[in-house]
Order: sequence, then structure tokens, then C-alpha cells
Amino acid sequence: MGLSETAWANTSLLAAWRDPSPGRFARKGEEMVERVLATDAALELIDKLRDLHGPLMFHQSGGCCDGSAPMCYPEGEFRVGVNDVQLGEIGGCPFFMDADQFDYWKHTQLTIDVVKGRGAGFSLEAPEGVRFLTRGRVFTDEEADLLAAEAATAS
Repeated sequence: MGLSETAWANTSLLAAWRDPSPGRFARKGEEMVERVLATDAALELIDKLRDLHGPLMFHQSGGCCDGSAPMCYPEGEFRVGVNDVQLGEIGGCPFFMDADQFDYWKHTQLTIDVVKGRGAGFSLEAPEGVRFLTRGRVFTDEEADLLAAEAATAS
């Protein structure tokens, strides 16, 4: 296991320990209620970035660099801490957010999209002339109840 793989394994374990899963997803009949999704355009860009940089990860910044934009990094290059929670995956890449920020977003399903223009951060898509953007939708009462039940089961 290389250094970045070891670092990633350690940060994943830390995040799993910190995050008794805020209900990353819950079943709604046969459907899944997920906390984070990605548009087709975002998934295409993720594939392109993965081809260029290898395995990736996302972290929704909490105000530094590019406001609260989703930032894409090579897997393990961003150190996930004990105050980060994993909300799910997009395009096979883990998606983390600071727990304090999650407290504001916990009622919202995030959809990661791509728009033209450069962000002000260190995210991998910047040289492509585009940036990732978070769009939100408030969960229905039924979805929120399912996520809360899933989180309680996971604790």
C-alpha cells in the first residue's frame, strides 16, 4: 500500500468512526433516497478527471477558497478529519462535508453539477474551464423520516 493509499485508508477509517452515517441513503420502496447525486455532465467530468488523475474524492468546502463549492482532489490528497462526514459517493468517488456545514445542509439533497467558468479553489476541474456547483432540494417529510431512521439504525 503506497503512502497516499495508507493515508486514505486512515482517513476513511477516521471518517467512518466520526460518522455513524448521517443516513447516506435510505430505501423508499424500491428507490434509494441519497444525500448526494451528480448530473450526467458532472459524471462525465468525473470520468475525465479520473482518467487524468486516478482515483478521486470530493469535499464540500466550508467557506474557504471557493465559498462552499464541492472540491475534487486526487484520492487521499485532502486530509479528511474527525469533523468530516461522508454523505455518499458520486461517480464512485467518496463525497465528504464538514459536520458543522452538514448541520445546515442535512435537510437537503445535494446535486453536484458542472458550469462554465473557473472556481477560485484548488479543485482538479479548474484547468478545464469549468467548475463543480452544488444545487439543492429539500427532502420531503417522508424522505427525511427514512434518512433519520437509517441514521438511527447505523448508530
